[in-house]
Amino acid sequence: MTTQPTTAGEPWRDPAADPGERVRALLARMTLREKLAQLYGVWVGIDSGGEMAPHQHEFVDAAVDFDDLVRHGIGQLTRAFGTRPVDPVIGARSLARTQRQIVTSSRFGIPAVVHEECLTGLAAWQATIYPAPLSWGATFDPELVRRMAAKIGRTMRGLGVHQGLAPVLDVARDLRWGRVEETIGEDPYLVGTIGSAYVAGLESAGIVATLKHFVGYSASRAGRNLAPVSAGPREIADVLLPPFELALRAGARSVMNAYTDTDGVPAAADTTLLTGLLRDTYGFDGTVVADYFSVAFLHRLHGVAADRGDAARQALTAGVDVELPTMDCYGEPLLAAVEEGAVEVAAVDRALERVLRQKCELGLLDADWAPEVPEEIDLDDAESRALAREVAERSIVLLHNDGTLPLAPGTGVAVVGPRADTPGAMLGCYSFPLHVGVHHPDVPFGVSVPTVLDALRPVYDVTYALGCPVTGGDDDEIAQAVAACADASVCVAVLGDRAGLFGGGTSGEGCDAPDLRLPGRQEELLDALLDTGKPVVLVLLSGRPYELSRQLPRLAAVVCGFYPGEEGAPALADVLSGRLNPAGRLPVSFPAAGASQPSTYLAAPLGRRSEVSTVDPSPLFPFGHGLSYSPATWLDVSATGSLWPTDGVCRVRVTLRNDHQRETSEVVQVYLHDPVAEVARPERQLVAARRVTVASGATTVLDIALHADLTSYTGRDGRRQVDPGDVELRVGTSSEQIVATLHCTLTGPRRFVGYDRVLAPEFSI
Repeated sequence: MTTQPTTAGEPWRDPAADPGERVRALLARMTLREKLAQLYGVWVGIDSGGEMAPHQHEFVDAAVDFDDLVRHGIGQLTRAFGTRPVDPVIGARSLARTQRQIVTSSRFGIPAVVHEECLTGLAAWQATIYPAPLSWGATFDPELVRRMAAKIGRTMRGLGVHQGLAPVLDVARDLRWGRVEETIGEDPYLVGTIGSAYVAGLESAGIVATLKHFVGYSASRAGRNLAPVSAGPREIADVLLPPFELALRAGARSVMNAYTDTDGVPAAADTTLLTGLLRDTYGFDGTVVADYFSVAFLHRLHGVAADRGDAARQALTAGVDVELPTMDCYGEPLLAAVEEGAVEVAAVDRALERVLRQKCELGLLDADWAPEVPEEIDLDDAESRALAREVAERSIVLLHNDGTLPLAPGTGVAVVGPRADTPGAMLGCYSFPLHVGVHHPDVPFGVSVPTVLDALRPVYDVTYALGCPVTGGDDDEIAQAVAACADASVCVAVLGDRAGLFGGGTSGEGCDAPDLRLPGRQEELLDALLDTGKPVVLVLLSGRPYELSRQLPRLAAVVCGFYPGEEGAPALADVLSGRLNPAGRLPVSFPAAGASQPSTYLAAPLGRRSEVSTVDPSPLFPFGHGLSYSPATWLDVSATGSLWPTDGVCRVRVTLRNDHQRETSEVVQVYLHDPVAEVARPERQLVAARRVTVASGATTVLDIALHADLTSYTGRDGRRQVDPGDVELRVGTSSEQIVATLHCTLTGPRRFVGYDRVLAPEFSI
């Protein structure tokens, strides 16, 4: 090990100096090897972590000598806490030792950026497991999500982590896709609003938020992971890109490319996307990091690069600054490509300048930087659990109720189903126990995760039967479940998904569904329970919506939780008992008959029910739907006037009253309908949504200011435009339950708008 020379007096070490000058001074002194070392991550201990990324062991050189590697420096350290179960204090000390080794072994002593997954909270053993992103969408509560993200960020910062690989801003396009659970929903406004709130929270704690996956990943054909993307430029511009635009405005400092190719061009090699759009149009000056192994995929999977050096050339030239998760194409192959003249040094310097500037922002270039190691660490403290509970409570959706719910305490309840008595039923695929812990079966979860059965037993007279596993099972198990209902007054059937990775579950990354029927024999189990004649309350714990049209007429109630996290079961029990007034709203539609129907509510007129097709895509439960035990009364919906300037604001006022003895909340939703446009547009599209809490006996007025930019769309010539003419604002409680329709006329000239357009409405109460 070499001893780091004294660099404290050098200009790039001075935190008071101009960041650009600091970076240029350092960059000018670095050798090519030292430069390249800052452009890749290193995944220490990857071999002991199990298969957590596609083709992981095909692209990892287990023989890499870390001691030799650090002589040139290291750009990033991959998942110091999220690779295997490690005690947080021990992990923090180990990370600090590694950082000291990097600093003392390399010529300039530049620490590594440490990144971790944080999609359901920090993916570390013993850390709080929050609800999955689809649950964030179900809250329709950006401020709550911002607070959650800020807490996650503070936890990460306390461990020495600098960058979080979240949020996922892919708009769900095909509900069969396994990663629907990681999305926030099927609407760009909802995804952008909730996603940008998460970004603001994470960045407020000093953590670099990473937007995933830029762009098109969720539009892969037939919902198959990594399949080619079938999306035209207008769908990309009007549906898939707006969430990224909102999140960049919220302060995100990093972007991760998508794995997929669009019209034959993989995102990791798309200069038009990563430089032309992201840099030149959006003005993004942060870092672009590669999704794991996506640079190598250009050669091995996409077949657009001749070898790893060519893959590195294409990715670096397109705008990928950092190769993750570990050194591969940006190591020796890129070095050789530069030395042979295939890659210009200027391309390396361009990426390096961005990387060093971000390290400067994080304080990693400061002369007095030193890793901090807290003496005690509680990653699942009372504040975190309370916040996880609050998000879970806001996200539980009551879909259907014939009056059976709420259940009176002491009721005889048969609790049945494969998701009733397993903690994993509450968790998404990126939670630590299911993402990493599954490879270490002898290690406990690390946090307390009650099951639905645990939460119901103190309240009701419970009998329990499995019924069947998530997949598989036999006739005897179903018969036992039927028998368990004999003496019960109500059956609570807890069905749904098993989250996992790459075939290890029915939902999650690499776990795509051939259709939208309940997995395995669960539909058969549900039919058998309904045949008993007892009221059946379906509790669905899943990562995607399922087709329930055949059972719905006989179901007493349906309650849905999209992997509601470690506090999800108590929140569900409170909804079933009535202690909690259900408040969630659907971020994705539930399909009706036609179990392979992948459509979302964002459909042009011919994408909806029509006489020219025998297939009816109308949803069973529409986007935005959710019931309440004490719904608000809508008193009035009005606009300030019918004329709306194409460069002006339309103001909508909604008056709500609570006639019940308990507090209630409503999600006021405003949808735009444009009857005549240059191109076929969605028949309705969300342009505003706000959760409004109304106290018992109170009346609340919500004012919404809608700028005309919110009506813009991409016209035939590829430019985004605001058209004069008649439009409708449909205000209601879901995309289908419309309380009032306001007719407005946009007046004035057609306007062309760009990235600087108004992206969100303003609210006041």
